[in-house]
Amino acid sequence: MLLLALMWAVQFADAVLPGSFSGFGIRSWDPAGLGGIVFAPLLHASWTHLIANSVPFLVLGCLVAVEGARRFWAVTAIVAVVGGLGTWLVNAPGTLTVGASGLVFGYFGYIVLRVFTPGRVAHRILYAVIAVIVIVLYGGTMLAGVFGAAAGVSWQGHLFGAIGGGVAALAARPRARGGAAQP
Repeated sequence: MLLLALMWAVQFADAVLPGSFSGFGIRSWDPAGLGGIVFAPLLHASWTHLIANSVPFLVLGCLVAVEGARRFWAVTAIVAVVGGLGTWLVNAPGTLTVGASGLVFGYFGYIVLRVFTPGRVAHRILYAVIAVIVIVLYGGTMLAGVFGAAAGVSWQGHLFGAIGGGVAALAARPRARGGAAQP
């Protein structure tokens, strides 16, 4: 996936170039830090941080991307904006947040909640099966990432990323002609 490759390229550049790109992350309560909503998912505090985000990002991102590139980028944008704004507002002033885990939690939220959006019954059954598998594989980690996050880990980014995924599931639901959601 292009976005994951970009994360790795940015981490490599950050490792070999002087200085650090982390300052371009989300800096809470600082209007200049709002640009971090775009950049924070590409930035990671360390190689370990990037590696920890890479596998779930790839798995969950591919499950979203199966619905098409347009859907993937729409979900990614909604998750980044909702997750980033929530993190910016709720974190302590001046807190710097970087990493793709907000997107990971957003993809999780999207996959779980798209089951409840209108659409064809066959799709909803398939979505339900996928959601159950995703919950079994990642549910415990997701709960721990919000309610048991270690010091220095942004539970705010995780929580608001997941909320962004739910918003994306509702925003991306199928529409009938005339703009109303399909039954």
